[in-house]
Amino acid sequence: MTSVALYKQDGSKNGSVKLNDDIFGIKPNNNVEFDAVLMQRASQRQGTADTKSRGERRGGGKKPWRQKGTGRARQGSIRDPQWRKGGIVFGPTPRSYNYHLPKKVTKLATKSALSDKVAAGDLYVVDSLKFNAPKTKKMSQLLAGLKDSSKTLLVLESGNHKAALAARNLPNVMTITGKGINTLDVMDHRKVVMTKAALAEVEEVLA
Repeated sequence: MTSVALYKQDGSKNGSVKLNDDIFGIKPNNNVEFDAVLMQRASQRQGTADTKSRGERRGGGKKPWRQKGTGRARQGSIRDPQWRKGGIVFGPTPRSYNYHLPKKVTKLATKSALSDKVAAGDLYVVDSLKFNAPKTKKMSQLLAGLKDSSKTLLVLESGNHKAALAARNLPNVMTITGKGINTLDVMDHRKVVMTKAALAEVEEVLA
């Protein structure tokens, strides 16, 4: 069974913790990881790009000139696409880019991303993170104790609001809950730091 070092809140080691091999010790599937990241990035797109068709342009109700006898090409409206200030042909309109992959696929992608972190030694497990008050300085000291100054994903157990507030103003640190673990956030950060309680949540979600 895969195991990683367990750290105290002050950054010192406190033994080790065993990880579920079905989640943290699988052979990563890069294709599935790519598909999951693509899906998540697509769902983050606003899809607000908009252009006006000829029907949305103001004016153009009157035929510019008569159909025959002028020697010029026939025209029906000055808001046709070939006219200046005319409508746009096949332009973008507001739409949703969301789509979904099967749950088994998204779970496999997240497991693959976590297994990558374990194999690279970039997953840290902390015994607990308890603060009397949400102090950013204390959270910064913890991450410094782990010798971790890179882009970090901090995974907390649900309800640990003080720790989340303590990390909110730290640069290069993003906070999520164990129940909200996902492929994009794991792959988008160099290091993953999670509490022991959050680890239990992650294993429950991905089981």
